[in-house]
Amino acid sequence: MRSDPTLDGSYDYIIIGAGTAGCVLANRLTEDGRTRVLLLEAGGSDRYHWVQIPVGYLYCIGNPRTDWMMKTVAEPGLNGRSLSYPRGKVLGGCSSVNGMIYMRGQAADYDHWRQLGNVGWSWSDVLPYFIRSEDHHAGPSANHGAGGEWKVSRQRLRWEILDAVQQGAMEFGILPRPDFNDGNNEGSGFFEVNQIRGLRWNTARGFLRPAMTRANLRVLTHAHVERLVLEGKRVSGVQFTRHDRSGIARANAEVLLAAGAINSPKILELSGIGGPEHLAAMGIAALHELPGVGENLQDHLQIRTVYKVSNTRTLNTMVHSVRGKALMGLEYLLRRSGPLAMAPSQFGMFTRSDPALETPDLEYHVQPLSTDRLGDPLHAFPAITVSVCNLRPQSVGSCHIAVPDPQVQPDIRLNYLSASRDQEIAVRALRQARQIMSATALRRFSPQEILPGPEAQDDASLLARARDIATTIFHPVGTCKMGDDPMSVVDSELRVYGLAGLRVVDASIMPRLVSGNTASPVVMIAEKTADAIRRGRSDRPA
Repeated sequence: MRSDPTLDGSYDYIIIGAGTAGCVLANRLTEDGRTRVLLLEAGGSDRYHWVQIPVGYLYCIGNPRTDWMMKTVAEPGLNGRSLSYPRGKVLGGCSSVNGMIYMRGQAADYDHWRQLGNVGWSWSDVLPYFIRSEDHHAGPSANHGAGGEWKVSRQRLRWEILDAVQQGAMEFGILPRPDFNDGNNEGSGFFEVNQIRGLRWNTARGFLRPAMTRANLRVLTHAHVERLVLEGKRVSGVQFTRHDRSGIARANAEVLLAAGAINSPKILELSGIGGPEHLAAMGIAALHELPGVGENLQDHLQIRTVYKVSNTRTLNTMVHSVRGKALMGLEYLLRRSGPLAMAPSQFGMFTRSDPALETPDLEYHVQPLSTDRLGDPLHAFPAITVSVCNLRPQSVGSCHIAVPDPQVQPDIRLNYLSASRDQEIAVRALRQARQIMSATALRRFSPQEILPGPEAQDDASLLARARDIATTIFHPVGTCKMGDDPMSVVDSELRVYGLAGLRVVDASIMPRLVSGNTASPVVMIAEKTADAIRRGRSDRPA
């Protein structure tokens, strides 16, 4: 490995990861022209047509150009299955390959964070930061912003079968909701999306591109971080490689670790920061003991139910028809609308697995398509997918390095369905999905259950089928959790305990999962932390 002095340098801030959070940080911190920022991204450019075209998520996930191609360990709770675990490999990170759904979660999620001891993270505290970034299609209001970097649009297509699902859900008390993002998402509706005029809007376009015109920001892609540089109990820089050359960059103020819930704990452990027993097993000297690093991993597990339908069109039949594919392409070319502009899920519902619960604990993603597994060809017959996930799982896993090598993915262990409560909710969710699909409003489409299969009737059979068919919805959080207990990694301003000059700013800091998709909460986390950083810097004497 050759050393390259041109990679070395001194900056005020070094941001590790140009993903959902890193792009926001780079923008906000370089608004002050006196602040020098280096942004390191291990992936490449997001300038790829399948990143920009919304339906391109099908061609980005599982594509080594855009996806790190990670996998979980064999999960006992999923009958020994190992799941693909997509992570964005380009500027914008997962916001370049995700489902584009704009979702904040519930007010109760953030109030719970505050109840756990995280001062400044209640719903009333974080709402202004959601609003600050937002450019909402309906304009400014008490709950929404306009003119921000984060575009929020209506979807540019409708499906008859999805309208019917909404009507059917009303028969069971799930009422239409005009806004999923006002703090209470109970009800049904069509998801708002991070798009503009039928194109994906990722954080690279929204936040990073404008900042890249500033002379005080340097962005390096294909830069693989090997370790943080520690001088005693201060993080003073980053050692990384780029195109087979090594370099060390120095941070005069702070290093901001924004590599995500999978790679942030990996980088900490490679740097000798973490649980001493695990570090010793890897042959790494423990420079700073933090037993919570890599623990508390949580994710949303979705159970996909599939129903064959009649007397209506779905994407299945369109993609298996030459005429259908031609019409889809023409509609997108002329109007930037239609199936090529669609997010993976168009219609959603939030409801409760138990009426006694205070807030919804189930989220449905309903799609006018079906397949055996994500990435497989669509079925040749018309069908819809009604996926349901437990929003607040009790099953918790971990993410730790498997070998002391920066190029090797960590050991991702979710322990899905290990908690008895999660098993109970999985069975309830499948029964509830069946009930919704039996609605009078859906009878004219003659829905026939394909998954989990009508033969599964008792609780044991339904749980067994859930273990066979459930899959991740790609929302890992919690591995560097914020809190004040012995397993916490960062404080309420996301500073790593016991170390100067280091913060973690990404989904890994969430103490508990939010009740919805995670991309926009991560944008909020970065906005709020950038504010704290700038406030702390302005408080210092000149």
